[in-house]
Amino acid sequence: MATPSPAKPTGTAEAGAATTGSLALLLTASTGCAMTVLDTNVVGVVLPTISAQLHASFADVQWVIGAYVLCFAALLLPAGSIADRFGRRRVFLCGIAGFALASLACGLAPTAQWLYLARAAQGVGAAFLLAPALAIIGHGFHEKEARARAWGLWGAVMGLTMVLSPLIGGIIGDTLGWRWAFHVNAPICAALAFAVVRIVPESKAEVQRPVDVPGIALFASAMFCVTWAFIVGPAQGWSSPGILLRIAAGVVLFVIFAKVERARQHPMLDLSLFRSWPFAGATLAMFSYAACAQVMASLLPQFLQNARGESVLGAGVAMLPFALAMLLLPQVGKRLAARLPSYRILVIGLGLTGVGNVAMSYVSSQGIAHSGLPLMLAMFVLGSGGGLLNGETQKAIMGTIARERAGMASGISTTFRFSGILLGYTALGAVLTAGVHRSVATAVPQVLRTAQVNGLHDVATRLDFADAISAGDFAQALHLYPPALATPLLDAGRMAYRHGFSGAFLAAGAFAFLCAFAVQMSMGRAAQPEALANAN
Repeated sequence: MATPSPAKPTGTAEAGAATTGSLALLLTASTGCAMTVLDTNVVGVVLPTISAQLHASFADVQWVIGAYVLCFAALLLPAGSIADRFGRRRVFLCGIAGFALASLACGLAPTAQWLYLARAAQGVGAAFLLAPALAIIGHGFHEKEARARAWGLWGAVMGLTMVLSPLIGGIIGDTLGWRWAFHVNAPICAALAFAVVRIVPESKAEVQRPVDVPGIALFASAMFCVTWAFIVGPAQGWSSPGILLRIAAGVVLFVIFAKVERARQHPMLDLSLFRSWPFAGATLAMFSYAACAQVMASLLPQFLQNARGESVLGAGVAMLPFALAMLLLPQVGKRLAARLPSYRILVIGLGLTGVGNVAMSYVSSQGIAHSGLPLMLAMFVLGSGGGLLNGETQKAIMGTIARERAGMASGISTTFRFSGILLGYTALGAVLTAGVHRSVATAVPQVLRTAQVNGLHDVATRLDFADAISAGDFAQALHLYPPALATPLLDAGRMAYRHGFSGAFLAAGAFAFLCAFAVQMSMGRAAQPEALANAN
């Protein structure tokens, strides 16, 4: 008797299996991308606790964020090229392993210096985690509708992560301590690596681009010099030889970078694209979005904890108006896109970002930071501007260039985004600490005079007090003076921090308005002849 042959799967069953496999691949790659967002936002929430427990200086606090973003921004494009050459799954697994090991090193850091060195390594791991994950999604979904659905789900995962990460950071910081904000990455990475091995097939690019080593080195060095100047400038003085030398070195390195990139056949960044005014305007909008809105995911938790006195968990909850607006407004942007040209949505988004920052500056400067409603409204407006830009900037950039240049344009967009976060964070930090020092110079002598305390008016102690307040280490600041002065000095310190942040928010708002005008001029002028041609 013949053994019946096994039934072949029907077309529907094959399609269902393929859909399930594609969904698993998409969720796996999206989880890798979400890890970078989760880590950035969680660390932002616990950063004041890190500063206090490690007695970090303000420069140390800046480097904890800056070292990570600098390495991330410099290596993201080359990581994509390396993944295309040596295999996307292989490089993805290497990135996961590197990110996990660096996260463990961050959690074990005994000093602030150890921490920001480990954060630099974590930024390297993040670049080699994000770039191949994006390439895996791009390679796995070819058809137009499938690709649109895939990127839509990817965007939903990233948006949900952005909303939940402040809460997750608050819960971790409040219950387990700041070290677990890093340690938690290890088991997640282990599960992710297991899923990658089981689900993600290996793939390589048919046409492999060489890695632009000179371009990478020059770009990273230039960014490092400028970042270094922003971080140590407030302490050393902006006119000091060391700061001027760092700024000059950064400018010279950027000029050399531009010349080298123009001469290379396969540059890291094809600067010829900037000859197009619409492309330049859209890229500026991306940079401004990152520097004035996205950067607030790291700055707002510091404001909420150090200026308002919120707990770690309280700061995570208070971030919800900003985070929800960042999640919801891209959907509004999609509807606006049916009625308005892209550049107008960018201008509206930058305008809202400017208004939100100015509103935050007002709330902070008026000393009504404890009034919940004005603060919530200001954060929602700020997040709304960021949400519109988050959904539109990438689309605007890709819409200004020919399809065959899409890969390079996407790389430039990503590089400008993270460069904006880095320079925005360090520049606004410099404005913050300058404002704190100005306020402390007036407030502390007033406290001492009111308390009729003599012999404690030396400038060195006051500068140390201002440095500790800038870093968010209020306990260290209060130890510099007698315990009897703790309450009025704490009030003076929080007031100084509010005034410093008021200046930082105002600077961010002014830059957003300036960029809105520049985007209108560059993209709007280019759109007018096209509109006239279509009308005729």
